[in-house]
Amino acid sequence: MSVDLSGKVAIVTGSGAGLGWAEAVALARAGARVVLNDLPGAAEEAAEEIRGFGGEAVIAAGDVSERATADAMMAAAVDGFGGLDIVVNNAGITRDKMLFNMSDEEFDLVLRVHLRGHFLLTRNASAHWRSVAKATGAPVDAAVVNTSSEAFLSGPPGQANYGAAKAGITALTMSTARSMGRSGVRANAICPRAATAMTQGVLSGDSYGAEHVAPLVTYLASPAAAAITGQVFVVYGGMIAVLSPPTVAERFDNAAWDLDSLDKQVGGWFADRDPEAGFSADSIMQLKLKEQ
Repeated sequence: MSVDLSGKVAIVTGSGAGLGWAEAVALARAGARVVLNDLPGAAEEAAEEIRGFGGEAVIAAGDVSERATADAMMAAAVDGFGGLDIVVNNAGITRDKMLFNMSDEEFDLVLRVHLRGHFLLTRNASAHWRSVAKATGAPVDAAVVNTSSEAFLSGPPGQANYGAAKAGITALTMSTARSMGRSGVRANAICPRAATAMTQGVLSGDSYGAEHVAPLVTYLASPAAAAITGQVFVVYGGMIAVLSPPTVAERFDNAAWDLDSLDKQVGGWFADRDPEAGFSADSIMQLKLKEQ
């Protein structure tokens, strides 16, 4: 299958800087016409870069958590470029605080931008693709790439809002893959490690460059990835790791549970286990690049 995106139309949110910029440029270099989104005035330089090498780009500025912005992005793609084939949800924001110090507004803002922002555009795009599939009687060839984070598995203590949002995005991705598969839509999530404004002071160095993430996004958006859907990838530097779903660690069966039997069976199983070994997938956080 081809990795050429000529004739394809893509929307990339948060494409005025960092990962979104790199992803939009990579998609355009592969042949896609790109709708750039960011807050007003933020995506102009990215658009100029794309046009500078002969690519096509338009800007649909606005807050991704607003329905009007999702509508504007869809209009720029469908009405302006004549269709839509690829959605890359990337826009995000952080408001890090320990849980006991986090305000309502800090929690709500991060959930709105990340999770609601992913939902609004994905919902609008899905409705469009389903309509096209019904009208033509054939599935579309469309791709959604969502931006999750290992935070949804690790539960970082200072990012209860961010971790919750990324867990929701992962679930939204799986639901999209399952509900839209018959219409020809595949959906995958990436957990990128990249040095951007959001990770300033946390990640730095050449291995965390956004340019290491963009090729996977472009590949997942291409017809060559037609069989890849419902997957979660960790990606940075020269590494791509496909995550497996959770497994059952232990099972307890009793027809009539009481507190004593619960303590004996469930409590007994936990008695000799490391109390720090919870659901958090800390082993994934230890993924490192191989020495060349």
